[in-house]
Amino acid sequence: MSLNEKAIRLLEFHKIRQAVADRALCAGSAEIILGEIPLVDPQAVEEQKDRVSAVCDLVKTSGDERLPLPEIGFLLPKLEVEGAVLDIDEAYALGLFTERGEALRAWLTQDEKLREAAGTAPDMKPVRDEVFKVIGKDGKIRDLRELKKIRQRIRDISRDLENVTARYTASEETRRMLQSSLPSQRDGRLVLAVKANFRGRIKGIIHELSSTGQTVFIEPEESVEKNNQLLVEQRNLEAEIRKLLGELTRRIALRRKDLTEFYRLVLYLETLRAKARYSLDTGGRFALGAAAGKQSDEPRAGLNVVQARHPLLGKNAVPVDFSLDGKTRMVIITGPNTGGKTVALKTVGLFALMNQSALALPAGEGTSLPVFDNVFADIGDEQSISQSLSTFSAHMVNIASIVSEAAENSLVLLDELGSGTDPEEGSAIAMAILDHFIEKKSIVVATTHHGVLKNYGYSREGVENASVEFDLKTLSPTYRIIMGLPGESRALEIAARNGLGPDLVARARSCLDKERSDISALITGLKEKHRELDTVSRRAAEEEKRLKEERRRADLKDLSLKQKEHFLKMQGAGEFRRLLSESRQKLENLVRELREGEINREKTTTVKEFIRELEEDSKTIDAALEAEEEALEAAAGAGTAFTGAEGAIVPGAEVLLRESGRRGRALRKDNKGGSPSWIVETGSVKMSFPESELVPAFPLEKQKPLISVAGLNFSAEPKIELNVLGMRLDEALEALRRQIDAAVLAEMKEFSVVHGKGDGILQSGVQNYLRQESAVADFHFSRPESGGFGRTEVVLKG
Repeated sequence: MSLNEKAIRLLEFHKIRQAVADRALCAGSAEIILGEIPLVDPQAVEEQKDRVSAVCDLVKTSGDERLPLPEIGFLLPKLEVEGAVLDIDEAYALGLFTERGEALRAWLTQDEKLREAAGTAPDMKPVRDEVFKVIGKDGKIRDLRELKKIRQRIRDISRDLENVTARYTASEETRRMLQSSLPSQRDGRLVLAVKANFRGRIKGIIHELSSTGQTVFIEPEESVEKNNQLLVEQRNLEAEIRKLLGELTRRIALRRKDLTEFYRLVLYLETLRAKARYSLDTGGRFALGAAAGKQSDEPRAGLNVVQARHPLLGKNAVPVDFSLDGKTRMVIITGPNTGGKTVALKTVGLFALMNQSALALPAGEGTSLPVFDNVFADIGDEQSISQSLSTFSAHMVNIASIVSEAAENSLVLLDELGSGTDPEEGSAIAMAILDHFIEKKSIVVATTHHGVLKNYGYSREGVENASVEFDLKTLSPTYRIIMGLPGESRALEIAARNGLGPDLVARARSCLDKERSDISALITGLKEKHRELDTVSRRAAEEEKRLKEERRRADLKDLSLKQKEHFLKMQGAGEFRRLLSESRQKLENLVRELREGEINREKTTTVKEFIRELEEDSKTIDAALEAEEEALEAAAGAGTAFTGAEGAIVPGAEVLLRESGRRGRALRKDNKGGSPSWIVETGSVKMSFPESELVPAFPLEKQKPLISVAGLNFSAEPKIELNVLGMRLDEALEALRRQIDAAVLAEMKEFSVVHGKGDGILQSGVQNYLRQESAVADFHFSRPESGGFGRTEVVLKG
């Protein structure tokens, strides 16, 4: 079952999809994202969110290499045609796609959650190897054995032709006949640009006249045969290259089914990576939640958004809180115009669609959403003159469709319900519609100005009122949503603020009957009480938090004192062991002396008994110390952020050495030995210690750093193609410098510079700058079909 397309359009979800698609590095993946419909199966939603979340973690820990993936979807049908031959660019695109696709798969399989998804397609490394046997990483045909002789002959003939033209430019007499000292090409043949009045002085074949008639392009007699030979060899080279490409195409075509499967997998993996980039760029978090309704025996997960920011408003978005517990299925929001009711409605709808598209939400911790089988929306004015639909009629047509399709697991969003007609009749229709959705058990969020519907919210089970707050002092909305209380429209205050005369406002106020005024005063009083209770509750929460923090600090202090006491005991135990060792040596000397003198059994037994008692005392002390260590480690595991679960040592944790009691810092695990060991830094010395010899320690209070480095924000994005046409040379070089800096920061490996041919100023200036730039590994002119001498391809160092 797919979601309602009209709701997707009204909520402007297509803009979210476009923002995600813009972050895909493959055109095929971007196309998939733009056509993707949010999922409705709860298990599939959670699985996709887990995968996108895992990609986010990978990007955070190991970075995100942004190498574009060439589009090869249009080449796959070509491989099915017998006798088809890929051209160089097409084969090169296949090679790059398989190489970078395999790199993407290898990168993703670092995470266990992604291993199953990324490892389902066949291995395409053999296809990659086949391509790059024929074509180099620069996209040009390699200098293979079959081509070497032909290319050598072409070089020899070209050199002979250059010698012919050089004879004309070397002589003063013939040089004055030429318009240019550089030879030109016409139809692949080398010609001289001769001044028209000298054309009879140089014998040869005229190929072309300039548009002004001042220049004649002549192929000298001496070069005709050489040009013929050159043309033949070039055709031979093209034929041999086509033969190589035909054989390469045939070998790739044998794997076309595997290649098609691999292509689909890579597109899917790139959609996951694009969603992860969007989630990280927007600073979002993934919503908690499970299935809504019948898919589970557990109660329906509540809809709870915390500090939610409308994803399309950017920095202008005001965070709102909105909550429906498991028992509440309908919320009626009232309040003034421009107070944020519609924005709140759209935020809830967009969050539902984004959550079911496996995207992180720009919201705070604790945000949870159920999975809806459909989302419906009636927002805005869709009146149509051509279809004879008024505002009210247009609303009714849309709502009638929603009423017929919405079910128990549907989310229904209704903006300005009952508006556009007589208020009394509009209220009656609105209540009938809401009663229907209560019977259907749909989740409904509706906004309205009708006062009757405020009472409706109090009189129906499972329905709750909410309002957008209005500041009476500034006569402006705060955009804060207050759950549990209806709001006033504040039409009189807004009218006065927008220029309606005081006398008219006073007259309008006098027209309000006393009963309505009493209700308004009651609502105002309830709001004040609610605000007071909210303040008290917030202060109580802050006090509770403060007390918990004090209790935690006291526990940590107590634990630290116990640790110090324990390590003092350890030092004492060490002294005792040294004393034991010395005593043992003295006693052994005593035994030797006894042997030299008068030896009897009683003296020998007394000496041995003394040694045994010392050893037993040592074991007793060691056992007591070990028991105390275990207790301290358990306490440390519960109270410190510098060790892992249950006091385990993690990289960066501070530790104490059991024997010496010295403090150090665990840098990393030492995998060289058999038993678990850690590389520990003590002072300026780094040594390996068995894990059994280390005890987690609380970090000492750190001094505040003398220097603080703020994070830098590089907003410039590198371009795949930098166009400097029309710029002065200094402007072009400055743009090129910024492009290289941005590309290095974004880890982009390749880009191109369009500078044109013209007088050659930009061309030579750009290439001279690239030649001196340390970040540039290589650069060369583009292939003729891509721009030739007017475009330079740049490769940066890895």
